[in-house]
Amino acid sequence: MNSERPAPELDPDANPASVARAIILRQLTNSPKSRQQLAQKLAERNVPAGVAEAVLNRFEEVKLIDDAEFAQLWVRSRAQNKALARGALRRELAGKGIAPELAEEALAQLSDEDEAGSAEALVRRKLRTSMNLADRAEREKYTRRWVAMLARKGYSPSAAFAVVDRLIDEQVDGESPE
Repeated sequence: MNSERPAPELDPDANPASVARAIILRQLTNSPKSRQQLAQKLAERNVPAGVAEAVLNRFEEVKLIDDAEFAQLWVRSRAQNKALARGALRRELAGKGIAPELAEEALAQLSDEDEAGSAEALVRRKLRTSMNLADRAEREKYTRRWVAMLARKGYSPSAAFAVVDRLIDEQVDGESPE
């Protein structure tokens, strides 16, 4: 991130456990965090590993840190607000240190229908009645663009092509894209 500024040293007179608790509470005030994210923050602030582990364990005991709940919230939020598919969400959760079994439990709340509906909504926003999708070159150009957009959002190629082809066919057949 900012490699020019060294990590702040702990005040030699400060109680490392108190500093760790304050850092964690400040982080959790902003937004939910996974245990790994909080451990990284503590490491950045040079909190001794043993102290960090003990404080993180205590926060888990009192349920202020709960990776399962974090994963559930993350999946709901990102699927709804960013229209991300399971593949992208799985990668994001892994990057946040969520165990694969917890990630799969959280991802189970998304149905295939939810995912297909999100993909369809994304493509419908891009469709314009002024597009000449009956022209083969135009159709291929927009198919590539929209499938790539869906792939960046984590949709499988087969699902992306199915949605894009169906919506283009609807547009060409004169059905309303809205």
